[in-house]
Amino acid sequence: MTQTDYKNAVEQLKKYSYHYYVLDDPITTDEEYDILYHKVVAYEHEHPSEIISDSPTQRVGDVPQDKFDKAQHLSRMWSLEDLFDREELETWVNRITKGYGDVRFYCEPKFDGASLNLIYDKGVLVQAITRGDGVEGEDVTQNAKTIQSIPLRIEYKGRIEIRGEVVIFKEDFEKINLERSRNGESLFANPRNAAAGSLRQLDTRITASRRLVFMPYGIGANTLEIKNLSERMEWVYGLGFRNPHMTHLCESADQIETFYHEMRVERDNFAMLLDGMVIKVDSIAVQDELGYTVKNPRWAAAYKFPAIEKLTTLKEVIMQVGRSGVVTPVAIVEPVDIEGVTVERSTLHNFDEIERKDIRIGDKVIILRSGDVIPKIVKVITAERTGSEQVIPRPTQCPVCGSELLDEGALIKCQNMGCEARVVNSIIYFASKQCLNIDGLGDKIVEALHSAGMVHEVSDLFGLTMDQLLSLEGFKEKKSRNLLDAIAAAKGCDCWRFINALGIEHIGEVASKTLCGAFGTAFDRSSREEILALEGFGGEMVESILEFVRVNSEKIERLRSILNPAAPVKIEAAENPFKGKSVVITGSMSVPRDHIKVMLEELGAKVASSVSKKTDYVVYGEDAGNKYDKAVELGVTLLTESEFREMCEAGDSAPLPDIASTPQGSAVEPKYSLFD
Repeated sequence: MTQTDYKNAVEQLKKYSYHYYVLDDPITTDEEYDILYHKVVAYEHEHPSEIISDSPTQRVGDVPQDKFDKAQHLSRMWSLEDLFDREELETWVNRITKGYGDVRFYCEPKFDGASLNLIYDKGVLVQAITRGDGVEGEDVTQNAKTIQSIPLRIEYKGRIEIRGEVVIFKEDFEKINLERSRNGESLFANPRNAAAGSLRQLDTRITASRRLVFMPYGIGANTLEIKNLSERMEWVYGLGFRNPHMTHLCESADQIETFYHEMRVERDNFAMLLDGMVIKVDSIAVQDELGYTVKNPRWAAAYKFPAIEKLTTLKEVIMQVGRSGVVTPVAIVEPVDIEGVTVERSTLHNFDEIERKDIRIGDKVIILRSGDVIPKIVKVITAERTGSEQVIPRPTQCPVCGSELLDEGALIKCQNMGCEARVVNSIIYFASKQCLNIDGLGDKIVEALHSAGMVHEVSDLFGLTMDQLLSLEGFKEKKSRNLLDAIAAAKGCDCWRFINALGIEHIGEVASKTLCGAFGTAFDRSSREEILALEGFGGEMVESILEFVRVNSEKIERLRSILNPAAPVKIEAAENPFKGKSVVITGSMSVPRDHIKVMLEELGAKVASSVSKKTDYVVYGEDAGNKYDKAVELGVTLLTESEFREMCEAGDSAPLPDIASTPQGSAVEPKYSLFD
């Protein structure tokens, strides 16, 4: 890549990002973006003095900050007067129109997030400051630069403040809390808190991972000559900022009220939370004449939506077992009406969260509901306790099948393969490509077999008959015969596939191969000390295996006798460049990555899933992703597929297969999320 190529690539990446993060209109695939991005990373690694300041690679810093410095806004950030009903709206509008006659009002969504003030000078983002007390906030410039919807440069050479709300999309908020739950971390109460907390992370890499979005709502200090707010905001959107789209110019309280109700109807369709509608006088001249009170601008107000938080009482807690076997506590509360919806249940997430918030049966609690977000308890009113409240005990037995539960703190899970709550997903995973690879046994067929009462656990698959299958809708003789043959073909499978197919928590393909190599098909007869001695096996993995064996010992034995899995055959690899080395494979290759993985294992290499200081090689293809970046950061040797082939040939190894010779359906897919 030449310097000119590099500059063009940076501009192309900025164009891709603008269409993806601002316009919600992608013009390329993630794969193509990643390929170009990594070419830019490689060029900048080799030519650090030529890095363009607003290159997409410069959005995330490497060194966490020690603290946030205080910084002053160029002009004050004001709070808004709140309006709660039609009467208050009319009073506010009449106060303005009485003195200025016909006035137009600019109406826009009021996003529920964290306010941020961006300062641009000579077209460059020079500072980003939180609201603070309105006069002074915290300098979070480095974090703001990680937000893809904030341009690092704009086509305006004056000094200007662009103000907006930093939000998290509802879908991303749920993903963040799910990840925090899995990691045993406390959960965010709502997207607003998550956005504010994410914006104030001292480590910019954490901020970057939270997928924050900046929604502009106004302009502070400026020298613009544009006379109306609506036109100014269109100008702002033209600089490269997101457009909320649902804005409107109104000329009376009636029109404002009508648009307010339209926005209330649409609020649940917004990707982020709204807590009202902002109304502003459109004329900048009138705004200037109206001026400010001690706290608020006289020319703007927030017409708030009805409250979505209500006070109620926690009556009891029931346990639900999901399709993955995870046991989730659900709160049964005194029915309460929230925006016309009667709420009687609320998620409690997990038992770590219950203990963190100290939630007890009989507590007065505040419950939050917003659109399609599941109602949740956000606060306990401990001051209202009478002493009769009951601590919620952690369950030790599955409420569906009565089996012992695997308790790992935040996660409590039923691992019984025959539990009715999770049997369908157990069978789906058992038959998947990375396990027994039973062709034709997909999700819908497994569900149909279970609904018809033909399978209640995995071993029932091997007792299916032609007559049973022919009784199912859509099954003819040929389809039935093919499925029975595919099930029969699973017998004699590799030892590691048998172990992997059981779906033991924390045990994937690599761990299954290690268990198989150490104990063969009799892994379930090994002791805690024997398993713990294996490389890569920690206490959590060992306890999961032992608990699974205790619950499923009879099922494991039955499946072992049916499948008769093949014992592993150990063949000492000849000397070659990869023998005894740790190798990570990433990106798309000319052949399925599974072929390269098998090849490396035959060469005596250990194929790992993540890059660390112990990694010897990273073999990469297109769309390499974060593993490539990590390898560059750690100085790990990088090999293209062609370089890998050359090293194999230099070591007199068997050549990799051509794509034409790749067996259909042999590629290994990621482990089914049910067992993550």
